[in-house]
Amino acid sequence: MKTCMLYLLLFIFSADMVSGRRGRARSRTKSKFQIGLPITGKYRDPESDQYYNNNNGAKITLASHFDYEYVLGHKIAFVCVARGNPRPIITWYKDGSEIFTHMYLNIHEWTIGIDKIKSKLEIDPATQMDAGVYECTADNMYSLDRRSFKTDFSIAFD
Repeated sequence: MKTCMLYLLLFIFSADMVSGRRGRARSRTKSKFQIGLPITGKYRDPESDQYYNNNNGAKITLASHFDYEYVLGHKIAFVCVARGNPRPIITWYKDGSEIFTHMYLNIHEWTIGIDKIKSKLEIDPATQMDAGVYECTADNMYSLDRRSFKTDFSIAFD
């Protein structure tokens, strides 16, 4: 048994030496949710630059605070305002899953002019299960923009 463990450790060590890695054996990969410029800061061709930096793309212009602490039993409210041409669609997510309305959650939307939309997510009354990471995503045919909000609860002692 000790011999098998020794061979296993030797194999792992030699694999790290061959690949040239030191320290942690896990590789760092980008999440599929991280969107941004290439490492060089420039796109390969002007068409890519024009597509990703389109003036008509969806952009969130106003969003709620990132770190929000709510009191159990009170109301949670998040606001997200976006603009774009065509007018973007705002979708809400909690911990990576799309949110659909239910008895204690309401999503209100207002159109402002021809290219702007405002969306408000309200949860009343808030429970422990409502803690997590919320995200509003503005999307149109040219681009996508998103903002995240982290929530945690506190207990109010009267």
